[in-house]
Amino acid sequence: MPKIVKAAPVQTVITTFEMTPGTCQDLLEALTEAYAEFISKQPGFIAAGLHVNDAQTRIANYSQWRRREDFLAMLRTPEMRERNRKLNEMCKSFEPVMYEVAETFDAD
Repeated sequence: MPKIVKAAPVQTVITTFEMTPGTCQDLLEALTEAYAEFISKQPGFIAAGLHVNDAQTRIANYSQWRRREDFLAMLRTPEMRERNRKLNEMCKSFEPVMYEVAETFDAD
């Protein structure tokens, strides 16, 4: 499970996928399979979570990596390049963006 901590020595990647309700479940299954079979086994992977909006038109993926280079290396593998081509066919668009945690808040 991802732990969100300010100034943590991790690379955070948030990827949003846009799709139709008719392809949401297929895309979610493909992403779940990618994490179970490949992504979670890559060097530098820490944790990830998949989130689906109520309308089933967007999936948000939050992942953490030890270093930015680890995430980029995973993306460049032949297996992930092939998986990304298939994911792209199931959605209108997807965009991974790297972030640093700027602030966190907890209930008092």
